[in-house]
Parts: sequence; structure tokens; C-alpha cells
Amino acid sequence: MAAARSQIGVTVRYDGAYQRLAYPGGDVPLDRGVCTDVVVRAYRVLGVDLQVLVHQDMARHRAAYPNLWGVRGTDRSIDHRRVPNLAVFFTRHGHRLTVSRDPKAYRPGDLVTWMLPGNLPHIGIVSEARSPGGVPLILHNLGRGTQEEDLLFRYPITGHFRYPVEQP
Repeated sequence: MAAARSQIGVTVRYDGAYQRLAYPGGDVPLDRGVCTDVVVRAYRVLGVDLQVLVHQDMARHRAAYPNLWGVRGTDRSIDHRRVPNLAVFFTRHGHRLTVSRDPKAYRPGDLVTWMLPGNLPHIGIVSEARSPGGVPLILHNLGRGTQEEDLLFRYPITGHFRYPVEQP
């Protein structure tokens, strides 16, 4: 959460343009990105390179991943930046949890996916901070750069994941 929160005020633009990225450790410029970049950057601070992990898993188990983009193979520059791919990866290598309307079911550091209007998938990280009503806030980028907002129950939740990592 601290790694995601550190992006607030730094990642200030929403920019989903395709860019060829270095591999491993590739990233778009820190001032921009999409929702998945918040997650990828936060995990990278913890020593987890989702670019590498998702690419390797997709290369070995391509059929397990959605083919929503009409591509034949993998692409190390974009595959880890797609919400449906992250959802498959976290299901395969983390813990897929029950989607609940109970705010207590969501722990700090959990990952949540939603379907936004227009069938746009979204992902964010559950914060330890809570709204006045007791609902966990979400660290994410929905269009104004990285933010911490009361978003958990605003849109239909499509997934709830826990991917434990060792703190450095």
C-alpha cells in the first residue's frame, strides 16, 4: 500500500498508449500510466516483477489467458498491463477470494477488479484507510493519475485477490 500510495501526486496522468518497454523491469514514464501500472509499480517495489511473472506464465500456459485482443503470442510490453491477464495470473498464483459486499472481507493489500461502464476492466489495491462509513479506500488510477478513493462498491466487482509477498 505504501508503494502504491507513493505514486499519488507523481503519477498524475492516465495514459494507456502502447509503448515498447524494456524487459525485465520495463515501465512507462512514472508521471503517467493506467490502473495496472499502479499495481505493477507497487509490486516491483516489493521485489515482484509482474512483467516477468505474467510473461513467463502466459508463455507456458497461453490457453489459460484470455485472447481479447486478437493476438497470437505474448507481448512483454503490454500483457502485464491488462486487467484480465492480471486477474488470471492472481487466480493461478495467488488466492482468488469470494467477492463480498462486506467491507470487512477486504484486507489492506488485497487486489480488486471491477467492470466499469462500457465494459472497461479496472484494478486497484485495497488501502488500510477507510471511508467515514468504514469501507476500505482503494489505491488506483481511473483517469486522474494515482488516487486513494472510496471506490470499492461503486462498480460491479469482478474479482478479489490476495497475492502475498515478503516485505523487503
